[in-house]
Amino acid sequence: MFASVQIRDMFDQVAPRYDRANQVLSMGVHHRWRKRLVQEAGAKPGMRVLDCATGTGDLAFEFKRTVGENGSVRGLDFSSRMIELAKTKLDTSRYPVDFMVGDVLSLPFADNSFDIASIAFGIRNVDDPVAGLKEMARVVRPGGRIAVLEFGQPDGALFSRLYRWYSNRAIPTIGGWITGTPKSYGYLTESSASFPAGDRFVDLMKVTGSFTSIEVTPLTFKIAYIYIGTVR
Repeated sequence: MFASVQIRDMFDQVAPRYDRANQVLSMGVHHRWRKRLVQEAGAKPGMRVLDCATGTGDLAFEFKRTVGENGSVRGLDFSSRMIELAKTKLDTSRYPVDFMVGDVLSLPFADNSFDIASIAFGIRNVDDPVAGLKEMARVVRPGGRIAVLEFGQPDGALFSRLYRWYSNRAIPTIGGWITGTPKSYGYLTESSASFPAGDRFVDLMKVTGSFTSIEVTPLTFKIAYIYIGTVR
């Protein structure tokens, strides 16, 4: 199991080619998943949004398109290199986002600061996912939402076998070729396969005691899931 400092260093290393690798490995599907997350989160014009583990900012920008100029979006990530690259996108974007380095386990915001807090493909990298979810809920107003997008494990014998082959063989090879760090994409495969998904992740959310309701949406044969928790 990787320690958080190793994971942060890994993301710093892959950052320059992170977007390219995501595009190739997901064949562009990850963009549709992020759009769906914004929709399921109930984002509306004028809302305040925090995107944790924002990476190079794609989800933060997607939220900003929805909340508009009267809304606000902050993107936070523990990788300073990812944040640097997210900020370079501000030069060509019509959607201003406030990016900063920070840790989801210790968010530098007051209680009830946001309407929505999101995290895409990042909660499994948090040392204590339950504590991370509780901290996200702390900074969201009662009745607001926590939105999580994370990998799952597909079911169905044939598709499941094909996906395992792709994850175990193709992703480390192709991701390593694009970024020069095959070990990083080996970690991606291992962490995705072992992390709780579906009902098991819902159980983690329930342990927090932070939510009045939890909704689950499987995506693309359960390759990924969206989890929406309404804050108590």
